[in-house]
Amino acid sequence: MPPESGGARVVLPERYRVEHVIGRGGTAVVYAAHDDLLNRPVAIKVFTAPTDSARVLREQQHEAQTLAGLSHHALVTLFDAGVDDSDPDQPHIYLVMERVDGPDLGQALRSGALTPMQVTYLGLDLCDALQYVHERGWLHRDIKPANVLLSTRQRDRRLRGKLSDFGIATVLGAAADDGEFTVGTAAYLSPEQVEGGVLVGASDVYSLGLVLIQAATGRVSYPGTVIESAFARLTRDPEIPDSLPARLASVLAGMTRRSPGDRIPLEQARAEFERALAEQIAAGSPPVTPVEPAPRVRETIAAAPADREFSRITGIAARLLRAPAAFVVLGDPNEEAAAFVPEAHREDLAALALRALQVDRGDGWTVDDVHRDPRTAGAVRAAPVRSMAVQPILDGAGERVGVLAVLDALPREFDVLDGATLADLANLVGHEVDLRRAVRRALFAREL
Repeated sequence: MPPESGGARVVLPERYRVEHVIGRGGTAVVYAAHDDLLNRPVAIKVFTAPTDSARVLREQQHEAQTLAGLSHHALVTLFDAGVDDSDPDQPHIYLVMERVDGPDLGQALRSGALTPMQVTYLGLDLCDALQYVHERGWLHRDIKPANVLLSTRQRDRRLRGKLSDFGIATVLGAAADDGEFTVGTAAYLSPEQVEGGVLVGASDVYSLGLVLIQAATGRVSYPGTVIESAFARLTRDPEIPDSLPARLASVLAGMTRRSPGDRIPLEQARAEFERALAEQIAAGSPPVTPVEPAPRVRETIAAAPADREFSRITGIAARLLRAPAAFVVLGDPNEEAAAFVPEAHREDLAALALRALQVDRGDGWTVDDVHRDPRTAGAVRAAPVRSMAVQPILDGAGERVGVLAVLDALPREFDVLDGATLADLANLVGHEVDLRRAVRRALFAREL
């Protein structure tokens, strides 16, 4: 199926096999496709407007360059970009991106609102993504359900959200455009976007709050025409149903206060979502008999059971770093530790994991040859492992609670981007550790 843009056929490199249309917007069409060279599914965004003007070219290049500089588990990843100049008079830019295996939030909400727990998980992911974006000096400016992609909608599994579409992103501190009503989507604009004020991170926080309220209720907070919707938020706060768990309702209210200075920052919002999730999990768990914990120098989770979350994170690490395997090991090297390793060559990999845990470093490190390096020599007997990259896992207090590592059967040099990707995933494991601790504390407190 050849992609089209504005009625004209767009010519892509032969490696990309287009399958079907995923979605259409005002400026682009997104296709499901397959990258035959790397044997992976991709999404290809083809801009409908030809780059026959300097302004349009700048806008399209802007999105490609913004995405190229961002790498985070809750952001859609850019793989490739190019220009189809088969028609010199009407060249078209296209972006090749990660294809997410689920609908966007807008599509999902046609089947009804999300559960409070799903909304809370979504809030965790999107707060992480926005904090990463803001730390790099960018505002998204167009957070809406269509720009939030979901990896699963099954009620018994952890919902994952990814933020997409940076076509109108701008630098922090920029003033709202004169045409902000048409640049963003009216239903999700912040009050300062409506009024043409200076835009800071709190503007994205407000828009995210409105999106999460809609996810929880299935309803747009400010319906109506563009003008009605835009100006309604200047005179009233969004309605948050009393049926939501109290902490979840509180954080959504804090994100959607009308004054930017009164809104809670992303870091606080994320912490509140984490507490809300712990309370919801505890409320749905069977009663347990509280046991007074023995005093310890520092908290560990040495006896943590195996879990799909760790398997999922190690799988992502292996795919992103193009490595055959990865593992997580948690605990204290001087006490009992739990190693989450692949079943194949489990004994060797568990021994290697414990060796990695014993290396007392606060930053990432690599091993060119596990058989020769003194930190790992003798751990591996039969497993086809030669090199590895290791990243410490830190909890919310900055204590090292384990390591995340990827393994390769061949000698290789892991680059700076590999290290940054592994560090992001190690942070994700650290958040999971903190969440499990919070759940245990909530369960314990409930029984006192």
